[in-house]
Amino acid sequence: MKHWALFLLLAIGCNVWQIEAEFFTSIGQMTDLIYVEKDLVKSLKEYIKAEESKLTEIKSWAEKMDQLTHTSTSDPEGYLGHPVNAYKLMKRLNTDWLKLESLVLQQTSDAFIANLSIQRENFPTDEDESGAAKALLRLQDTYRLDSESISKGKLPGAQHVVSLTVEDCFELGKIAYNDGDYYHTVLWMQQTLRQLGEGESSVVTQAEALDYLSYSVYQMGDMQRAIELTKRLIAVDPTHLRAKSNLHYFKKLLHEEGQSDQRMDEEFYQSQSKKEVDMRPDNYISERDSYEALCRGEGIKMTTRRQSRLFCRYHNNNNHPRLIIAPIKEEDEWDSPHIVRYHEMLSDAEMEKIKEIAKPMLARATVRDPKTGVLTVANYRVSKSAWLADDEYPVVNRVNKRIGDITGLEMETAELLQVANYGVGGQYEPHFDFSRKEEPDAFRELGTGNRLATVLNYMSDVPAGGATVFPDFGAAIYPKKGTSVFWYNLFKSGEGDYRTRHAACPVLVGSKWVSNKWIHERGQEFKRPCGLTEVD
Repeated sequence: MKHWALFLLLAIGCNVWQIEAEFFTSIGQMTDLIYVEKDLVKSLKEYIKAEESKLTEIKSWAEKMDQLTHTSTSDPEGYLGHPVNAYKLMKRLNTDWLKLESLVLQQTSDAFIANLSIQRENFPTDEDESGAAKALLRLQDTYRLDSESISKGKLPGAQHVVSLTVEDCFELGKIAYNDGDYYHTVLWMQQTLRQLGEGESSVVTQAEALDYLSYSVYQMGDMQRAIELTKRLIAVDPTHLRAKSNLHYFKKLLHEEGQSDQRMDEEFYQSQSKKEVDMRPDNYISERDSYEALCRGEGIKMTTRRQSRLFCRYHNNNNHPRLIIAPIKEEDEWDSPHIVRYHEMLSDAEMEKIKEIAKPMLARATVRDPKTGVLTVANYRVSKSAWLADDEYPVVNRVNKRIGDITGLEMETAELLQVANYGVGGQYEPHFDFSRKEEPDAFRELGTGNRLATVLNYMSDVPAGGATVFPDFGAAIYPKKGTSVFWYNLFKSGEGDYRTRHAACPVLVGSKWVSNKWIHERGQEFKRPCGLTEVD
């Protein structure tokens, strides 16, 4: 097997989201930050202990000196008439107070600061923080979550519930605003105001949130509401000059549009101030709507008639020697195109070993640009991946052989095992695994033909989200640890099966580990002979 296959991955672009920060595309690597933070807490507690010890010593000295000066000042001459007292006064002022000065100036924080400086190299960047925020916004859209549910941590399958503060909500809104995403700015500034209205204390003010909210509503075309929100901002902060200027400008635009600036009555005004805008961005396409609906468990076209054609069986691949005694459990997931799931494909020990090997090698997943042929980070694929060769790792060799035994296909011409870990909002938008006719050079370097089939190994359970969906025919395959899903990308004629366009839904809760094996055409001539028609 050629090692330069390490760097080959093909996908086709589609309507994309913004590039996410690299660090947050792998939960596996983010777990290291947990231990970094734990170490910092330990270091901080040691600093606090040292400071407390220092303050205790200073406090003891102060109390002793307080008693001493009380006695000495009551009769200074009589006090100094004793030669020992005179000597000790000289000693204290010349030596002891200098020692106290050194104690006060002693930097007990040095060790903590040094450790913090070292660990800072592992800290996320501003881009990482922004990427995590945008991932939350993507999850909000895909799974149609309201801002309040996210803020209160009410997510399906979540074990460790945590709430967002007013400052957190405000920052999410600001990040969206700075990205020109006024839709999400409105949602999160409204949530900021909602939590402030509920009495949550915060350094963020109503005026700050209303400032962003009113302008974002204007940007979204709701002039009347922008005027009402700006009036509310001025009522909260009469000195806000920009708000007064904006109000004049908004009224002028409203007048030019031939609309009247009618003041709402108080009840209607209050309802509008709480109203949450529900406008989707204009750049959504039908495939995205289908893809996101499938991610939510909607629009799945598994009819009763279809279900009647799906079966479970023990599969031994025509009495393959290694499967006669221990056949694999095979389950039909879809009838046409035929998609099957193999149960207990990988053991827990194998999966943990593969993760252990891959974790230090994980890097932001790349795809080959169909126009330039250059490998690049793709906006529409948010994950980290590593490529493992079977001749370097016995566990990978064992898994590859098992795939060959079960599928009956030649593995010598297959690509290396790709291991991927999806983090916060990790996804892979709709794409084909095979190359199309307009991409004749996609796999020329390999010399093994097109990608005939895909084997997708699920190496973790995902509490919420993370399904593999096929928008063309409405299928959703959910992760189940230890199982593998298999389908053909090409018909027997070698023509691509365009129905197999698929996507990895964003991970809502949990960490998704998968590994892929892409099996190529060469070597399969006698194992999967050509059909009589183009679509056999």
